[in-house]
Amino acid sequence: RLKPFNRLQVILQHLKMSKHTNSTAEVVFEKKGSAGIITLNRPKALNALSFSMIQQIHPQIKTWEQDPETFLIIIKGTGGKAFCAGGDIKAIRDAGKVGDRLTQDFFRREYILNNAIGTCKKPYVALIDGITMGGGVGVSVHGHFRVATEKTVFSMPETAIGLFPDVGGGYFLPRLSGKIGYCLALTGFRLKGRDVLKAGIATHFVESEKLPALEKDLIALKSPSKENIADLLNSYHMKCKIDQEKDFVLDEHIEKINSIFSANSMEEIVTKLKQDGSPFATKQLETINKMSPTSLKITLRQLREGASMSLQDVLKMEYRLSQACMRGHDFYEGVRAVLIDKDQSPKWKPATLEEVSDEFVENCFKPLGNNDLKL
Repeated sequence: RLKPFNRLQVILQHLKMSKHTNSTAEVVFEKKGSAGIITLNRPKALNALSFSMIQQIHPQIKTWEQDPETFLIIIKGTGGKAFCAGGDIKAIRDAGKVGDRLTQDFFRREYILNNAIGTCKKPYVALIDGITMGGGVGVSVHGHFRVATEKTVFSMPETAIGLFPDVGGGYFLPRLSGKIGYCLALTGFRLKGRDVLKAGIATHFVESEKLPALEKDLIALKSPSKENIADLLNSYHMKCKIDQEKDFVLDEHIEKINSIFSANSMEEIVTKLKQDGSPFATKQLETINKMSPTSLKITLRQLREGASMSLQDVLKMEYRLSQACMRGHDFYEGVRAVLIDKDQSPKWKPATLEEVSDEFVENCFKPLGNNDLKL
């Protein structure tokens, strides 16, 4: 038998090891003060969400939601470059190539997580410092508070890879002012820094270097209410002077965006962009011409329908769309061109908007029977 001293050494050694192995975990959970903290910890992959991360985060949120000692949930990323650059798209593509179930399970579990965040009874604070795209938007935008910084880069670039702005994009994008959300969804336009706040995606704007202090102050709050948390975030927000005087990047184009993107079809949007002929419209037209025609048509309908649906109904609709993309051609080709071979020249099928029939689009929205998403 180990002597008491030796036994203590073994325990200490074990603790050190478990702490060490923890730092290599893809996602780290800590309980500090009033807060449960989720840290996305894949800095080399820009904290992209893997299936196992999604599987771990969901039950943890549910546990903290039930815990009387947890008053708020904070989510952040490590590495200084990204909050979360999206979902693990390559893994999904590889699975789809060999007919693996991950193409169903990934989206199902991801959307269930998005819904858990959207319905979370505890205040949920996302520190969206750095790149926040796709799946990273899904684990932040549906929460109560989204804190952007001067390093935040927001984008929903899915139409470039034969997908559509999912993770509840059909819910929050059409609810942004005017037709901004339509422009962001179809073109993948990037918003940076304070513009993420001005677009209505972030709720607060704080200097990146102040985030550790903000986090400390959030943790130190004693049994805070949602109002207490809002007050603290507001006080940091009010003190932040970076880019305060700058106009919103899309301000001068708002009327144009509202007029062009309220068209009833993708073909009409393209015609209007061509007719407009301004440098802004020409640039958006060039971008749209590179996107998957199928994705563009699906996305436009997704936003128009999602505008009047609940988050739950939007996620159910998006699950159907995700499975339509998994059955199709463009997703595999888009990921190949953008992320694998990086030749940036996908060969879309069909290659033009005119060739994507209404009937085909209609089919993408059809119920999946027993395979529909249940929330």
